[in-house]
Amino acid sequence: MRVSIIGQAAFGEAVLKRLIEDGVEIVAASAPEPREGGRPDPLWVAAEEAGLTPIDTAALKGEEGLAAWQDAGADLGVMAFVTEILPEEALTAPKQGTIQYHPSLLPLHRGSAAMNWPIIFGRTETGLSIFWPDDGVDTGPILLQKTCEITPDDTLGSLYFERLFPMGVDAMAEAVKLVEAGDAPRIEQNHPLSTYEPPCGEEHARIPWHEPAQQVYNRIRGCNPQPGAWTMRRGERLGVFDCRLSLQDEPGMPGAVLRIEEDGIDIRLNGGVLHVKRVQPQGARKVNAGEWAAEVGLKVGARFR
Repeated sequence: MRVSIIGQAAFGEAVLKRLIEDGVEIVAASAPEPREGGRPDPLWVAAEEAGLTPIDTAALKGEEGLAAWQDAGADLGVMAFVTEILPEEALTAPKQGTIQYHPSLLPLHRGSAAMNWPIIFGRTETGLSIFWPDDGVDTGPILLQKTCEITPDDTLGSLYFERLFPMGVDAMAEAVKLVEAGDAPRIEQNHPLSTYEPPCGEEHARIPWHEPAQQVYNRIRGCNPQPGAWTMRRGERLGVFDCRLSLQDEPGMPGAVLRIEEDGIDIRLNGGVLHVKRVQPQGARKVNAGEWAAEVGLKVGARFR
């Protein structure tokens, strides 16, 4: 079966290489075109190494790029991490249409922040969907789904790289085989159960110290590493990353520093204590929280806002 792939970053690269390993004939590839002086996208590089001439993903919105995509004569299109909104003509160019990876159990968590919000909401399970995209946002029929656990201390980074990334590569390869065998279903989503959350941005990542301890911890985990949870100290933003939560309650105001240790700082929460191990001062790189505290002269009793 002749396959065309649209994607980017390490996930797109991994899917391309996996399909090649499986003996799939790749006839076209699209990824963000390298910008002058910038690092080339991994999928773009992998496509060139495979002997393909990649097409800039944004060019698929124009006549020339779309014509090249159609001329490839693919049987199936594979979308592996695509952030561009593409025209219907690009999706229907392959003879059997296009399939897409989405890191949630659709119809739950449609949208671009499908991995952040389940962690922020305190969910204990999520998964991935391979579906047939239509003209809606993640609304097309399902081909296959896989579930996975969200552990109590998972971050966005650990959930993706340890589970949803490798599971996604396997699922895309499985989906291609199902299409080739003529066994790929198109199961309509249960649309009344759908949820859609906005992109998780800086406005969602500010730490609400007054909220219950578990909710604060969930928000930090769900924003680590992107967009990065943050708080304020003396008029400057401080990013808060790797943490550990203890539900032992101690006296003090939420957001107040309880202890300063070599490996981090303890901050009082509403019903618990947050041990912060890594922070990012405004305009600087991430550093050990204990070292940062010593450097800036942070004192026990100081309070983050």
